[in-house]
Formats: sequence, structure tokens, C-alpha cells
Amino acid sequence: MAKYEKRLTGDFDSFLHILHDGVMDRSMSAVLQGYSNHVTNGVKCAVRVYERHSWPSGNRVSMNITATCHGEDIFVSVITAAGSGAVFLKLNTFGEKAFLQHAIDIIENF
Repeated sequence: MAKYEKRLTGDFDSFLHILHDGVMDRSMSAVLQGYSNHVTNGVKCAVRVYERHSWPSGNRVSMNITATCHGEDIFVSVITAAGSGAVFLKLNTFGEKAFLQHAIDIIENF
């Protein structure tokens, strides 16, 4: 598992659009597996779950993005996880870190 969190300011809908397009454009095997949008008392919450194939480790990697917004204050949490062939210990986390780095690059450039 790899994790990244960040606070930023901006238009929430634009942020989600740029993030989604960036994730999909940076990996030819990426797919949006599911999503959720919710608003309560002016607070917006969006959840996105992506998955892609990791060539080096030969398995699937998932990425969960949860973003909340109140006004123009945005908080985003990104967590990646991958399957492993090991029984007791995850030996290869390269795919998780690489998928996470895609999201970090997009978020940092927003």
C-alpha cells in the first residue's frame, strides 16, 4: 500500500475532471472501476476507484481517490494497493508506487 494526501484550493469540478483525464491518459490499461459523488451541508465528496495492470510485477494495481471540498478548499487522499503472489509478505510494491506517482504529479500541477 502507498498513500498520499494533500490540501489545495480551486474549483472542485475542474480538479476532478483534470485528475480523471490525467489518470486515464497516463496508463493505457487504466480503467475507472467505480465512483461516487455526494453533497451534504455544502461539503462535496467524490470517490474514484481506478485499476490498471502493472507490467513489472504482472498483477493488477488499484487506486482509490477520495476528495472532499467546502467552498474552494479541497482535501484529497490517494491510496494504491496491489495483489501479491507472496503468502505472508508483499515483496513488490513498484506498481503501487508508480501508479500513485501518476496521481501525485497531476495533483501537484493543479
